[in-house]
Amino acid sequence: MTKATIIGSGIGGIATAIRLAVKGYDVTVFEANASFGGKMHQFDLQGYRFDAGPSLFTLPHLVDELFTLAGRNPSDYFTYTRLDPITHYFWPDGSQLKAYADAETFAVEAEQQLGVKAQDVRDVLAKSARLYKGTADTFLHKSLHRLDTYLSADVLKALGCLSDLGLTTTMHDANTRLFKDPRFVQLLDRFATYNGSDPYQAPGTLNLIPHLEHNIGAFYPKGGIYSIAASLVKLAEELGVAFRYNERVERIITQNGKATGIETSSGRYNAEVVVSNMDVVPTYRRLLPDQPAPEQTLQQPRSSSALIYYWGIAREFPELHLHNILFSQDYKKEFEHIFRHKSISPDPTVYVNITSKMEKSDAPAGCENWFVMVNVPHHQGQNWEQLISTTRQSVTDKLSRMLQTDLSKLIACEQVLDPLLIEQQTSSYAGALYGSSSNNRMAAFLRHPNFSSKLKGLYFCGGSVHPGGGIPLCLLSARIVGSLLPVVTPANKSKQHA
Repeated sequence: MTKATIIGSGIGGIATAIRLAVKGYDVTVFEANASFGGKMHQFDLQGYRFDAGPSLFTLPHLVDELFTLAGRNPSDYFTYTRLDPITHYFWPDGSQLKAYADAETFAVEAEQQLGVKAQDVRDVLAKSARLYKGTADTFLHKSLHRLDTYLSADVLKALGCLSDLGLTTTMHDANTRLFKDPRFVQLLDRFATYNGSDPYQAPGTLNLIPHLEHNIGAFYPKGGIYSIAASLVKLAEELGVAFRYNERVERIITQNGKATGIETSSGRYNAEVVVSNMDVVPTYRRLLPDQPAPEQTLQQPRSSSALIYYWGIAREFPELHLHNILFSQDYKKEFEHIFRHKSISPDPTVYVNITSKMEKSDAPAGCENWFVMVNVPHHQGQNWEQLISTTRQSVTDKLSRMLQTDLSKLIACEQVLDPLLIEQQTSSYAGALYGSSSNNRMAAFLRHPNFSSKLKGLYFCGGSVHPGGGIPLCLLSARIVGSLLPVVTPANKSKQHA
């Protein structure tokens, strides 16, 4: 069998392993850590369970698709429910908004709570849907770095959307032209953080992102986000994929313009196909030091990172939901701190994810597990110990004001994740969550492609390459890699249905 080696068991690497196994490859995944998942892992802290990384789940059909490809029934491995409401928003002036799953209900709620015209909300969601459907097949589902992408019929649909894509304006400017209420503009602007970007710099093209939540929906997988990775690893192992944990890849072996395998501290492994699920920067700097690197791509501005406080809260708060966002007073100043000053605003927007709202066993009785996150710059030499301390105070003050209680007295246990630890644990360069940012109109085209143009047999998946980061985009990167590689043996039905 043709051997394929995958470096890293993040969600993109696992999904690629499944796609290649279905195509007949003999697949081995090498992981530096003790278990799979990359950023998508879990941990327990004094009786509280936490999903450590991603917390929002959209486009679940991309997970179902992997089981279907392998001839399995997805619900035998993995189940999920559609959220309603999706997110509970809070503003400093005391106003609140529940983002209901039904677009019509959400539009009416926005009119009642914020005074925004319901029809304007309907129109912006309809536009987002139209632009997504018109462009996704070209810009998300295919490689942007192959000529055949631009010769397909899908390009005609994309061309029909160009005038409305907002390529010449920013997200924020596009939103302020549509809505006068600064709170609803802030709500729309926050979708830039889906891929670690700044709505005051990122192109208006990113305004198609709300379609994912407000038209398709947001979902919660039974067992938490970690169950996505766990169910897919189970499938991969059934298909014959081997996972080698605690075995860090030290070098990609090349010969005569081709990737021919990898080397670890335990030995050398030959392969006809090598797929890196690592961030593209350390892939070149550490694993391919003797190969010319695509410097223009590697030097693109990095995305934002995250500072996360995992708190066991010794009380329940019925006014909070699974997803909660407490906005800052000055959103522009907050992003200036992140991208210009390389620091954290003293009044950051705070995201609180509480999975015990969905699964009581995630926290002791009468308690809740809080995943509390603020967007922060990637690591550039900042004093994170000091930033963690001052931001913790800002966050607890904000939450205490909103909840009218002294939250600091309710924190029973705590663990913290910062950009330095993100880089250390996941090889995400400088702790940037999504590789490069999308803060210019050509950012999508400047992401690294899903294949090497210099080394035959070398491919890339995951958040730092096309089409970007987040669960659905990592799964799409795996789909693109799968489409680039041929079937090498007839479908192995005995493995697929074992």
